[in-house]
Amino acid sequence: MSTTLTMPKLGLTMTEGTVSKWMKKEGDPVKSGEVLYVVSTDKITYEVQAERDGVLLKVYVDEDGSVPVGADVAVIGDEGESVSDAAPALSEPIASKTETETAAAVPSKIAKPLAKGKVRATPKARKTAKEKGIDLTTVVGTGPDGRIKNKDVLEAVKKGPKASPVAAKMAAEMGVDLSTVNADGRIMKADVMAATGAVVLQEASDSVVPMSTMRKIIAQRMLESTLTVPTVTYDMEIDCSAMMELRGKVKAAAAESGAKVSYNDIIMMACARVLQEQPMCNCSTDMENMSYIMHSSVNIGLAVAVDGGLLVPNVKDVQDKGLLDIAKATDDLVARARDNRLMPADMEGGTFTVTNLGMFGVDSFTPIVNPPESCILAVNSMKEKPVVVDGKIEVRTMTTLCLTADHRSVDGADAAKFLARLKELLESPWLLLL
Repeated sequence: MSTTLTMPKLGLTMTEGTVSKWMKKEGDPVKSGEVLYVVSTDKITYEVQAERDGVLLKVYVDEDGSVPVGADVAVIGDEGESVSDAAPALSEPIASKTETETAAAVPSKIAKPLAKGKVRATPKARKTAKEKGIDLTTVVGTGPDGRIKNKDVLEAVKKGPKASPVAAKMAAEMGVDLSTVNADGRIMKADVMAATGAVVLQEASDSVVPMSTMRKIIAQRMLESTLTVPTVTYDMEIDCSAMMELRGKVKAAAAESGAKVSYNDIIMMACARVLQEQPMCNCSTDMENMSYIMHSSVNIGLAVAVDGGLLVPNVKDVQDKGLLDIAKATDDLVARARDNRLMPADMEGGTFTVTNLGMFGVDSFTPIVNPPESCILAVNSMKEKPVVVDGKIEVRTMTTLCLTADHRSVDGADAAKFLARLKELLESPWLLLL
C-alpha cells in the first residue's frame, strides 16, 4: 500500500515549509532512511528521509514550492502501484515567494493588438485584467473601435489556460504564445523561460537567478537589521599569546574527551563571563513596549557557513558550561548545520553572536547585529606583529576584535568596557578560573 508524505512540523511556530530541493524524482527507487527532499523554513534547512523502501510514485510540490504543515508532498509505494486519480486536498503547491501563486488565466491564443500604442479598454476591464493577470494587449475587444470591455477580459479568463501572473507578464513581454508552451498543468515562469531558452541564451549574457529560501531569509533579516537597528562598531586589538598557550595545553586532554577546543570556544567562554557582568550587552530592545528584555541565560550564536548561505545556531546557557562542554556543543552544532540536521530550537533564543573570518585572513570587518540581540562580536585573523612589551619590542600574535552594538541599549562606554574586560580575560585566561 502506498504511503503519503506530508510537510513535517519542525517547530511550534511553523505553519508552512518550502521544498528547497528534491534528491529524487518521480519513478526513482528509494530506500528507508535515504534523503528524499530538503525542507526550508524561516529558521532552518532540514533533510526529510524516506520511512520505507519503494518507488517515488508522485511528487506534489515542485522545488521552491511552499505548502502548509500537513499538506501532501509526495507518495511512495511499490513498483507498478498506481496513485489515485483523486488529487490530494493540497496537491497544488503554493509557489515560492518570488512568484505569486494565485493562478490567473491567459488567452488560449495571443491575438495581435488592434493598434499600436495605448490599449483601449474600459476602467472595469483594466481592473479585472490586473486582478486576473491578463495582458490587455492579448485581448480582442468587442466594443466600439475595438475597445476592450470587461466581458472580453472575463471571456479570456474563461477560455485561456491557467498561468501565474508572472508567467503571463513574461510571456507578453517576450512575445510568447502561451498556447504553445508545454507545461504540466498551470503555466509557471520556468515554463516560459524554457520555451524561450534558446533565444535568451543567444540574445543576453546576463541571467536572473531566483533566491533560495535561505538567501531570502538572510536578505530580509539583514535588511531589517540595517533599517531598524542603530549600531556602532568598536575595534580593539588583543594579544593572543596566552590564549594560544592555553589551547595548546588543553588540546590533548580535550581530545581524550572527544572534543576539539578551538579559539572560538575560549572566546565564547570569556564572552559569557563578560555578558554576565555587562547585562545590557545580553538584552533585547522592545520598542513596542519601550522596554528592555534582560535575558537570564547567555545563549551564544555561532555563525556557520554552509552551502548557499549562513546559519547561526546557538549554544544554550554558556555561562554554566566549562570549556570542554562548550567545545562539544559547538562541534555538534557545526556538524548538524552542515548536514542540514538542525532543529528550530537550535536557532531560537540567541542573546549574543560570535562570527569568525580569521581563517580567511580577514583583518577587520563590521558584523551586522542579529535581531533581537544587542551585540555581535567579529573575530579576525591572528598575525605576528612587533609590539612594545615592558619597554621592549617583541613579536606577538595579535588579532582585532570588532564589537557591533545596538546603540538603543548599549552606549559607547558600555561597549568599550565590554571589549576591555574581554581583552583582559583573553590575555590572562587564568582569570576565567576565578
